[in-house]
This record gives sequence, structure tokens and C-alpha cells, in this order.
Amino acid sequence: MLALPLALAACFSSDGDRPSLIGGAQAGGPQPFPDNFRSDTLALMRTYLNNPVGVRDASMADPVQREVGGRQFYVSCLHFTPRETDGSYKIMRERAVIFVNGRADRVVDRTSDLCAGAVYAPFPELEKMAR
Repeated sequence: MLALPLALAACFSSDGDRPSLIGGAQAGGPQPFPDNFRSDTLALMRTYLNNPVGVRDASMADPVQREVGGRQFYVSCLHFTPRETDGSYKIMRERAVIFVNGRADRVVDRTSDLCAGAVYAPFPELEKMAR
């Protein structure tokens, strides 16, 4: 009876509501290149941002392999300025999107190691997001 709650708890990361594939068996072996990285990133950012409307100055780096949790995953880095809750724009943000098994899995805000040396190109699709 106690095994089920423990097994379910092990499936969730520190985010609490998102299953973690990074540490699971599904992430074993070499990772495939995320062919749909732009559209997957848009879908993930739509849920990540409190208000996806009005993003400015968006740019994205193509996915490269980086070590995350002792394993190699494809990581794509983003620069963008989101609209704040009061409607203003303050600082540019840098985020990393980690891909597991060729699909966007999570957004990470601690990007110093993951995004070092990233080469950014405009990402206008992020600026055109709607609710």
C-alpha cells in the first residue's frame, strides 16, 4: 500500500507537477537530435510563461549536447524579455530548454554552464505567441 505513493513520488522532480524523464529509464542511451525543437520550445514556453503574450527581443540557439545530471542531453538556450504583470518590460531573461528523447522536456533558469558559448539567432515565433 505504501509502495504506490513512494513510486509516484520518485517520478516527480523538484518542480512537483512535472514528471522527470531526465533521471528515468526513458532517457538512457544516446539522445536523438530534436528535429522539432522550435515548435516544441514554443509549446513548452507557452505553459512556462505566466503571460506568453508580448514577449520581445527573442532569440534562440540551436540545440547542442550538454551534460545534465551526468548524462548528455540536447539543450537549446533562449534570450527574451517577457512582459511583466504590470505591463512593463524590465530585464532580458536567459533560459535553457532540455530535450529528452528528441522532445522538449523542461525549462531551466540556471543557465550559466548550459548556455556558455551559445550562438543566438532571432526567434520571432516566440514574440508572436498568443494565449
